[in-house]
Amino acid sequence: MVRAAKEDSASAHEALCELCQTYWYPLYAYVRRQGHSPHDAEDLTQGFFARLLEKKYVGDADRARGKFRSFLLTALKHFMANEWDRQHAEKRGGFSAVINIDSAGAESRIEWELRDPSQPEVVFERQWATTLLERVMGELEREYTESGRAKLFETLRGCLAKDDDARPYAEIAASLDATEAAVKMAVQRLRARYRDLLRAEIARTVSSPDEIEAELRYLIATFGR
Repeated sequence: MVRAAKEDSASAHEALCELCQTYWYPLYAYVRRQGHSPHDAEDLTQGFFARLLEKKYVGDADRARGKFRSFLLTALKHFMANEWDRQHAEKRGGFSAVINIDSAGAESRIEWELRDPSQPEVVFERQWATTLLERVMGELEREYTESGRAKLFETLRGCLAKDDDARPYAEIAASLDATEAAVKMAVQRLRARYRDLLRAEIARTVSSPDEIEAELRYLIATFGR
């Protein structure tokens, strides 16, 4: 996608916009942890993405030099250090919105994160991982809903993780008027589809399929840091 963006592909531009729309929150939260107010953080995040898309700075991304999340954070730091003051002075009325930022929703999430003693970069990566997992779960729910299996998904979603406290299959089977064997098979299929979607989402932000497993392990490890 990044290679295609360098070639000014319309479809690549749309894909890049979608990635920016998906992963704006970790960047917004990073800006807030630098001491900016909610209003300035929203303005700065919009300004960063506007600059990124307008000037095609994604062309500077090098597949041999790291992940897309690392590229975005480095570019944001550069923007904040070298361009924010000048651009903000030029556009005192604010930046034109290029992505949809739910600032109220973001602020409701961010309160505890602002008190997190971890380094801002660590919190950024954890938020990136959280956003990725939320996106995968949302896509999985959408697939089940569109195929008429919304009730099945809601019933089984608690079984995605292999948790000893999860509802027994026999209890789930009774609620679905199904056999326990059928529930076990349905859970296996749900987990398999979740894994496929997770790998597909990670694949969008790394340079080759060989990096997917390492990136997955790294992002999951951020929750323990």
